[in-house]
Amino acid sequence: MKQDPYQPTPATGTDNQPRKADKYIWAIYLALLAISVVELYSASSREVQASNVFGPLVRHGMMLLFGFGITLGLSRMKFKWLIPMTNLIVIVALFIGFYVMFKGQIINGARRSMSLLGISLQSSELLKLACVLFIAKTIAFNQERGGVTTKGVIYCAAFVLLCSFILFSQGLTNTLLLMGVSVSMMLVGGIQWKKLGYVIVAYGIIGSAGMIYKANMAHEETPGETAVIVATGQNSKGEAQTTNRFTTQLNRVERWLGVGDSIPKYAQPITAENRQEMYSYMAQANGSWHGVLPGNSRETARLPLAFSDYIYAIIVEDWGFLGGFILLCLYLCLLGRAGAIAARCRSAFPTLLIMGMAVMIVLQALFHMAIVTGVFPVSGQPLPLISKGGSSILVTSIAFGIMLSVSRSAANVNDRPKVIKAEIADLPSGMTAENPLL
Repeated sequence: MKQDPYQPTPATGTDNQPRKADKYIWAIYLALLAISVVELYSASSREVQASNVFGPLVRHGMMLLFGFGITLGLSRMKFKWLIPMTNLIVIVALFIGFYVMFKGQIINGARRSMSLLGISLQSSELLKLACVLFIAKTIAFNQERGGVTTKGVIYCAAFVLLCSFILFSQGLTNTLLLMGVSVSMMLVGGIQWKKLGYVIVAYGIIGSAGMIYKANMAHEETPGETAVIVATGQNSKGEAQTTNRFTTQLNRVERWLGVGDSIPKYAQPITAENRQEMYSYMAQANGSWHGVLPGNSRETARLPLAFSDYIYAIIVEDWGFLGGFILLCLYLCLLGRAGAIAARCRSAFPTLLIMGMAVMIVLQALFHMAIVTGVFPVSGQPLPLISKGGSSILVTSIAFGIMLSVSRSAANVNDRPKVIKAEIADLPSGMTAENPLL
C-alpha cells in the first residue's frame, strides 16, 4: 500500500533499524540553502570589491556549511538530549542578552550584538531559540487534565516578558515575534482559553506600559545628532551612545500609515528616512511577474541592507512575483509538514519542540516579507537561512536540526507499543504526558 506523504515513516520491523529523518523537511532546508547562495551573491554588490569579487559569497558559504554541519549532527541525535541542555542554553542566552543590552556593539543606534571568535552574535536570535526550548520544556512538565497548569503558564509568560525586556531597546519586531511564538506554543500545548486570555492581556498591558515609559524618557535629539549616532555609534564627543528608538519607531509607523501624506508613495521624493522602503518597492516593481534573473538586479547597488533586512526585495526583483510567492509557499510548507509530524507524535515535548521551531522560523519569515512589501512598518528582521548573518544562520540551522531529530527519533501513535514504552522510559518523570493535539 502506498504510504501517505503526510504520514511520518513508521518504525521499521526491527529495533535495530531506526526511522530516518523526514525527507520533506530536508528538501525544504536544502532548497533554502540553494536560494540563499544565489540571492546573497545577487544582493551583495555593495560589499563586492574589485580585488575579491567572490568574497561575500565565500564568507556566506562557509557560514552555511558550518550551519549544515550543525543541522546534520543534530538530525542524527535523539531529541531527549535537549532536556538537560535547555537550562544551559537559557542561561547562556540570557547572559549574552544582558551583556549586549549594556555593553554590546551599537548598530543603527541600538546595542544589538557582541563578537565571539570572529562571529557577530545577535542576542535576539539566541533569545528566540531559548524561548522555544524553555516553553516546550515548561509546558511538557506542566500538563494537566484539560490543559496547562497555572504555574506553567506563569513561568512561560514571565520568561517571555523577561526576554522582551532585554530586547525592548532594540525595537518592537523581536518583542512581537517572541510573544507570537509563545502564544502559538501555548495553543499547541493545550492551554485553556481563559488562561490564554490572561496571557494576552498581560502582554498588552506590560507592553503598553513599556512604550509609555519609553516615550516619556525620549531625549530631545536633533536630526543631525541622531544621524551621527546611527552612522557611527558615537556622539559628537566620540563616546559610545545609543539613540532613543521611540521617535524613530513612531516616525516609521506614521510613514506606514501615510500620516500627513497628500501624494501617493510612488510620487514621493526619496529621503534619508524613506530610502529603504522606496528602493525596496522599486526593486519589487522592477521584478514584475517573471523577474530579471539573478545578477541583473537594478536596485541591489542602491538598496541599503539588500543582503540582510531587505533581501526579499531582491528575490522578487530577480524572480518576480511568482518567485516571491513560491518562496512564501516554501516556508508555509515547512509549517504544514511540522504540523503533520507533530499531530502524530506520542509525547507532548517533541510535539512542542517541532512546532515551536517551525513557528519561530516561519513567523520570522512572514515578518520579514511583510516589512519588505509594506504590510508592516519598516523594521529589521532577517529572512531565515537566506539573509546574511551568522547568528541567524546558526539559530535557524539548530532549529532545522531539532525538527529533523524529532521526525527521526520521536515515537508516534502508529509505532509499536514497545517503541512508545521505550520513549516513555527515556523521558524524565513528569514529562511523559501525551501529545495535547491527539
